[in-house]
Amino acid sequence: MAKARDQDALVVSRVIGDIIEPFTKSVSLRMTYINNREFTNGSELKPSHVVHRPRVDIGGDDLRNFYTLIMVDPDAPNPSEPNLKEYLHWLVTDIPATTGASFGQEIVSYESPRPAMGIHRFVSVLYRQLGRKTVYAPEWRQNFNTRKFAENYNLGSPVAAVYFNCQRETGCGGRRTIM
Repeated sequence: MAKARDQDALVVSRVIGDIIEPFTKSVSLRMTYINNREFTNGSELKPSHVVHRPRVDIGGDDLRNFYTLIMVDPDAPNPSEPNLKEYLHWLVTDIPATTGASFGQEIVSYESPRPAMGIHRFVSVLYRQLGRKTVYAPEWRQNFNTRKFAENYNLGSPVAAVYFNCQRETGCGGRRTIM
């Protein structure tokens, strides 16, 4: 039942469609930010809660299987005009099954979400690699394309995905008076 609910949330939020194709979840993906609280699809997180990279736990049953984790913002810089979509926030490869992202190779360092306008979806997608050291960093973060990246490196369909929503916190910036 949880798998169907996860898929439904990914469809309703247009994660499936905008970023990835429909897939069957086959590996658990658990991500936590502050206070070790796991977020689920559609969770609302504040930028101040996502400053540091999340803890990522990956399921599986064979340490000889390796995974790639991609985190993107498909709504950059503005959900109404996402002309930088997808913006790559994090890329970790060679993550052994049953471990976490800290055991992989961070090939694009974590950049904390800082949406300036509107509600942004931050999507993390997990792929199973064909082997170790088979995935390399892209040239730039902006206009990244998760589908094309997966195709270029023969990653196949995702094995798991999760997303959260984030928007600018109130009281940040705004008009300042000079005295």
